[in-house]
Amino acid sequence: MLWGGTVTQQTAHKNTMVICVLGRYLLKSSLCSRSWWRKSSLYSAGHGFQPEEIRDKLRAFPGGAVDLLTQGETGLAVLTVNNPSRMNAFSGAMMVELEERVSQLESWTQGKGLIVRGAAGTFCSGSDLNAVRAISNPQDGMKMCMFMQDALTRLQRLPLVSVALVEGRALGGGSELSTACDFRLMTPDSVIQFVHKHMGLVPGWGGAARLVRLVGDRHALRLLGGALKVDPELGLRIGLADGVLGEGAPQDGDEGALRQAEEWLSRYTKGPAEVIRAAKRVVSSGRELPLTEALRAEKEVFGTVWGGEANLRALAGKTKHK
Repeated sequence: MLWGGTVTQQTAHKNTMVICVLGRYLLKSSLCSRSWWRKSSLYSAGHGFQPEEIRDKLRAFPGGAVDLLTQGETGLAVLTVNNPSRMNAFSGAMMVELEERVSQLESWTQGKGLIVRGAAGTFCSGSDLNAVRAISNPQDGMKMCMFMQDALTRLQRLPLVSVALVEGRALGGGSELSTACDFRLMTPDSVIQFVHKHMGLVPGWGGAARLVRLVGDRHALRLLGGALKVDPELGLRIGLADGVLGEGAPQDGDEGALRQAEEWLSRYTKGPAEVIRAAKRVVSSGRELPLTEALRAEKEVFGTVWGGEANLRALAGKTKHK
C-alpha cells in the first residue's frame, strides 16, 4: 500500500513513534524478567532448600530486631541490626527479619544507597549462641547456611550502593555481613575479626568467598587461619576497609558516625536513581559473572538507560564534560 498526502505521513510517523515506545517498553520488560540479578534464590528445592520451613524453624528463637528506615528524599536507607544485649548477635527471628528487609529493599525502586550498621555502637557479633546450640545438627546447620547465604547474596546484589558502618566489633557472622556491602567504613576503635576458627568453624554465610574477592587469597587465609583482629590501619592496608571516620562531636552520640557515613556515601549516590542503580548493576555483573556473560548483562543494563530521561537531559544540557 502506498502512502500519500501530509496527513497520512503524519499518521505513519505517529505510528512509528508508538511502535518505538512500545518496543522500548517490551525490551525493558524482557530484560527485567530475565536479568541474572533478579534470581529469587541461590538454591532450589533440589538442594534441599525449603525457605518457609527454614523460616518457621528460625522464628522459634526470638530476640532483637532488624530495623529498616528508608529516606525517600535522599534515596538512602539505613538497615540496623538491633540486639544490644547480645552485641547485636542474630537470633533466629532476626535472620528471618533480615531476609524480609532485603525483600523490601528489592521492591524499593526509588532507592540509591544503603547503610548497614549495628545498634548502640557495636556492629554485629554473629549468631546468637542460643539459636546455634539448638540447631547444631548438620542438617539444620546446612539449612541455616543456605538461608543466610541467600539473604546476604541478595543484599549484595541490591541495585543500591551499600556501605557497612563498622563501629565497635564485627565478629564472626558480623564480619561476613560487612563483606556483603560494597564498602566498609570503620570508626577509629573498631575491629573486624573472622573468629570462626575459635568456634571450630569456617564462614558459612558467604563471607569467605566474598573476602577472597576483596583482599585476595593470601590475606583471606591469614584472616581466617589466624583469626586476626583487623583494625582500621590493617583494614585500609589490605583493602578490607574503604575509609576511617573521624571522631563525632560528643553531643552527637551514636548518630555522629551515621551522619558521617551518610555524607561519605552521598558522593556516590548523587544523580538520578535509575543511573545509580544501573551503575550498581553493571558492577555487580562484572563482579560475579564470567566476562562474556558480564558483557551481555552490561549491554542489557545499557539498554534500560539509553534514551532515557537522564540521558536525554544530559544531551540537551551538554553536560558530558562538566
